[in-house]
Formats: sequence, C-alpha cells, structure tokens
Amino acid sequence: MTRFGWFFTTYVAVMAIMLGAFFRPAPRLIWNATASTPVGLYRLQSVRILHVGDLVAIRPPADIAGMLARGGYLPLGVPLLKPVAALPGQRVCRIGAAITVDGKALGAALAHDHRGRSLPVWQGCRHVLPGQIFVMNPAIPTSLDGRYFGVLSVAAVLGRAQPLWLVPSPISSSPKQK
Repeated sequence: MTRFGWFFTTYVAVMAIMLGAFFRPAPRLIWNATASTPVGLYRLQSVRILHVGDLVAIRPPADIAGMLARGGYLPLGVPLLKPVAALPGQRVCRIGAAITVDGKALGAALAHDHRGRSLPVWQGCRHVLPGQIFVMNPAIPTSLDGRYFGVLSVAAVLGRAQPLWLVPSPISSSPKQK
C-alpha cells in the first residue's frame, strides 16, 4: 500500500471511530423481550404525528432508566416499547391506584412489584402539555409504564414500533380444548 493509501485508510478509520463516539444513532431494529409487549423483533419508523394507541419505542429519561436498571426490570440503554395512552390536551389522573385519561378508567397501578418491592407513586391530575405524551399498556396490569412515572417528553420517543416477527405465544398456538 502506498503512503497516501495508508494515510487515507487510517484517516477514514479514525474519523469513523470518532463519529461513533460522539453520535449515538437511534436503533432501527429492536428486539423486545419484556412481558408487557409481545416478544419479538420490531422495526422503528420515524414519526411526526403520534396517535393514541401507537406503539412507540422510548429512551427513558436518566432517572427512570436508572430506576428500571437498579430494579432489574430493563438494562440501561434498552428502549421501552409502550402504547401511547394520552396526547397534548388530554387530562391524565392517578387518584389512589386508579389511572384515568379524560375521565375514562384505563387501569390501576400496583403498590408493589412481583418481588414485593415498592413501585414509584405520583398522584393528582395533569394536562398533557405540548411536547409531552403519556404511555400505558392497559392490557397488562403489571406493565411498568406511565402509571408509575407519569408523562414523558415526546423527545424520548425513538419512533413508532412496527412488529416484524413475533415469537408465537404458547397460549395462542396450543390446540383448542374440546
């Protein structure tokens, strides 16, 4: 290799390493292994407008990510997949354990997790402001979501999650009972 070729190759390699150190590109594929969303491979799509019910990938804020990691719920750096439950202009309340959006009951928060550890608590009502969302999976009562950490910044959304391949559920793939 010529001296110029060696220099150029070294330059490109060093620049690639430096760019990788300063820029963390958002993931485009996510493997979900948590029980609150079907296990499988999801593709992230850019999203400009969110709708209630959209499944989104979220990079939790540092305080929430730390709590999830310390509790063994989710490793640091791993996004959450959660459905959007409320958008700007809607009213989200947690009164006691009851969670409502615009007066409609969505579910309840638990006081303790499956290991008996206390879960975070917020109380009261909040109007979701522009630039905020509330995520919650009402179908899974044990889901760690907005019922414990409230509203989030929309900047935490990495994209809309579209399932590419899901692990078959043992319940749905079992033969029907006669």
